[in-house]
Amino acid sequence: MKAIVIEQYGGKEQLVEKVVDHPTLENNQVLVELHATSINPIDWKLREGYLKEMLDFDFPIILGWDAAGVVKEVGSAVKQYKQGDRVFARPATTRFGTYAEYVAVDEELLAPLPDNIPFEEAAAVPLAGLTAWQCLVDFAEIKEGDRVLIHAGSGGVGQYAIQLAKHFGAYVATTASGKNQSWVEELGVDRFINYREEQFDEVLSDFDIVLDTLGGEIQEKSFKVLKEGGRLPSIVQPPDDKLAEKHNVKAGFVWLEPSGEKLSKLADLMENGKLTSVIGHRFPLTEKGLKEAHDISESHHAKGKIIISIK
Repeated sequence: MKAIVIEQYGGKEQLVEKVVDHPTLENNQVLVELHATSINPIDWKLREGYLKEMLDFDFPIILGWDAAGVVKEVGSAVKQYKQGDRVFARPATTRFGTYAEYVAVDEELLAPLPDNIPFEEAAAVPLAGLTAWQCLVDFAEIKEGDRVLIHAGSGGVGQYAIQLAKHFGAYVATTASGKNQSWVEELGVDRFINYREEQFDEVLSDFDIVLDTLGGEIQEKSFKVLKEGGRLPSIVQPPDDKLAEKHNVKAGFVWLEPSGEKLSKLADLMENGKLTSVIGHRFPLTEKGLKEAHDISESHHAKGKIIISIK
């Protein structure tokens, strides 16, 4: 099969097109013929070698951890899926990722894909959508009436977090640049903050939840806008325990745990039009396509999600 691999750590020039063997299927796995995948910051962070202490993979590595496609084959222990089923998943983080024509996925990480959702839109969701769910639902225990600030609402996680927070009945503020204001507001935002013109910590206060997608100084300032007992999940870096104690808030670093069960809940929202994917960029599964896609992701100025069309 065709795949885009890296054979050593480094810049985007390390992405090379190769013909590799089909994935070997375990008893509990499903072979998915991929129609689309998407780009996430973990892809280029791993490519650069930033995550090698945590994820010590042998080369060659196929990056990519979003899958949408059709079941081609099932392992002997698989119960829920059969050949021809439409599925999507955030596969386990292994060196056999989704920049390829096929991927093997553990059955428990798969979710059925509703017929009315295109593969490209589905491929945008798993990693970013599940991250937003884990931060808001599992960590922050969001409830109706909560006041929620989502940093970088135009980013991959941000766009799903806005929609989930609104689904749960929250008041939602978000930060983004002015050029993204119109489409981000269409997701249902109550208060848009153009970070070039306003300082969020000067205009907001008494919030229940801040979802930190940026870290650093932004994370530090975020403590100031939380009420006592507030929650601050971060997907970038562990928050300062002393600051959390000082402000009497629950703060923590959220590392994604893939789950087919939770992805099925997102699929229900997608099927009913409550969760949509804003796709700003599309590229083919080629060496050139992946290099351009990584370039945009690394710029931190992608509009919505970056999709790789495979079939």
